Amino acid sequence: MLLIPAIDLKEGKCVRLRQGRMDDNTVFSDDPVAVAGRWADAGAKRIHLVDLDGAFAGKPVNADIIKAIVTAYPQMPVQIGGGIRDEATIQAYLEAGVEYVIIGTKAVNEPDFVKEMATKYPRRIIVGLDAKDGKVAIDGWAKLSKHDVIDLAQHFEADGVEAIIYTDISRDGMMQGVNVEATARLARAINIPVIASGGITNIDDIKGLGAVAHDGIMGAITGRAIYEGTLDFIEARLLAESY
Repeated sequence: MLLIPAIDLKEGKCVRLRQGRMDDNTVFSDDPVAVAGRWADAGAKRIHLVDLDGAFAGKPVNADIIKAIVTAYPQMPVQIGGGIRDEATIQAYLEAGVEYVIIGTKAVNEPDFVKEMATKYPRRIIVGLDAKDGKVAIDGWAKLSKHDVIDLAQHFEADGVEAIIYTDISRDGMMQGVNVEATARLARAINIPVIASGGITNIDDIKGLGAVAHDGIMGAITGRAIYEGTLDFIEARLLAESY
């Protein structure tokens, strides 16, 4: 199981939000490229980037920083989400060296777009499903849809996406622990990998996910915990990779 450090970008800085609220953020660094280097040096095998401004604007806002990170650490696979709503954006990111592109709101609103992109760019498209009480949220978590997260994940699996990133938005950034049960339930319902996100606080969360990794959980994204020091990234990475 991979442990994937998150770098959330807002106004050019590395921040973390609480439950996706743009007005409730903590700035961790003014230099996201250096932060990426920190995790690369610590042995990360993938980095998760989010263009938070892009997610709310519906188009890339921090693309230059993302390109700078990819250029600085070409050996580090990067997955990027936030504001990816058209093929031109996907193409630009892939051409810049990004390994995986994450489609979120657009996937829920226009599922045919996912199928088209997964066919055109095989093994490069990941769908991010952010859910609360089993229902998928959209538009930077501002709205809850009527879609069931498992039904949608099965639909996107049939469309050929590479993986699903599952975020329990009631836990994200709250340091309350990951929702292991809901993540494992989703992983058992599909045959493509699930990447857990939201709520990882300490080493016990890694152990909890590791215990069900065989259900199809290939990775876990961590943000606030590694910046605030409640999770030692190297220790947790080594433990995660043992599962």
